Amino acid sequence: MTSALTTDSPASNDAHGVLSEIVQVLPHPILTIGPQGQILDVNDACEAFFEVSIRLLKRQNISDLLPFGSSILNLVDQVRATQTPVNEYRIDVGSPRFEADRVVDINVAPLASNAQIIVIMMQERTIADKMDRQLTHRGAARSVTALAAMLAHEIKNPLSGIRGAAQLLEPGLDDGDRALTRLICEETDRIVKLVDRMEQFSDERPIERECVNIHSVMDHVKRIALAGFARHIRFIESYDPSLPPVSGNRDQLIQVFLNLIKNAAEAIGPDAIDGEIELTTAFRPGVRLRTPGSSEPTRLPLEFCVRDNGPGIQSDIIEHLFDPFVTSKSSGTGLGLALVAKIIGDHGGIIEPESHARRTTFRVLLPMHVASASRPAGSAPPK
Repeated sequence: MTSALTTDSPASNDAHGVLSEIVQVLPHPILTIGPQGQILDVNDACEAFFEVSIRLLKRQNISDLLPFGSSILNLVDQVRATQTPVNEYRIDVGSPRFEADRVVDINVAPLASNAQIIVIMMQERTIADKMDRQLTHRGAARSVTALAAMLAHEIKNPLSGIRGAAQLLEPGLDDGDRALTRLICEETDRIVKLVDRMEQFSDERPIERECVNIHSVMDHVKRIALAGFARHIRFIESYDPSLPPVSGNRDQLIQVFLNLIKNAAEAIGPDAIDGEIELTTAFRPGVRLRTPGSSEPTRLPLEFCVRDNGPGIQSDIIEHLFDPFVTSKSSGTGLGLALVAKIIGDHGGIIEPESHARRTTFRVLLPMHVASASRPAGSAPPK
């Protein structure tokens, strides 16, 4: 961003050259706006944010990039009139070119050397909001721990007695009444299974971690799916073969991805003829999450996605999708994704849904396995 910052002094030019380099490496979109709203210059992050090259951006007006009636245009006019910087938070800058909403915090200020040139800096809220939601998901999943422990003790024992009494009555009944006792047994069994699933939330023991090849997990889960509930669906795999291993529990990770793939298959439906589930893995450096009780943020460079071409998730429940008992299925319990959130949280990772018509993605970010600095002599390496 040198065009709006250049002066005649060699020393100033050197200083602004350094400043320009600093601006270019900042992760936040920055652009300068001329008196008529024309775009004068942008940094690399701005190009990436708007998904338009600097050459094309310089041919446009700021109003061309923003939704009709965007409050950012009013902020630019306000700053130009008052010559004082303005901050505003949570502004929607979404447009048809973006698949997802774009919400930003924004700073608008006049350039010191030319008051008619306005500098706009945006800080995308999407990642920050995702992190906030992850902590909420974890709390929601763990909020049923005490309830699960209570249910296991207070409900399963009486249910066992009810089922036993129904079985004792059955031999002396006619066919019509015998059907009722069978109904009692079936319903008590169903409730017991529900309580058993809730009991999993009460397990607060630290997970046993090892070096896990996530591709072997994905392949295992895919074979299970193709042999049963997803036999009518085409799978697409886009894996990064150089991906380092995950630090996690293999059985629990199988449970996570089996649940996500099963949900994807159910969303597509049993009668779909063009159903597709895409499994992807990638290395995404730069994402870090600070969790309660930890002094240092955890790096989460490993990204795993399960994507389907089903109808999508209702917008009114997507932010609460990992809360217990929240479900879009008529016969669902709303515990599957809550358990997924707990497992991913126990692994120090995050999971985030993104849904549009015929494109729903569940994105899981996890830490990679770091070999121990020292291992006892004669011990075997991790599996």
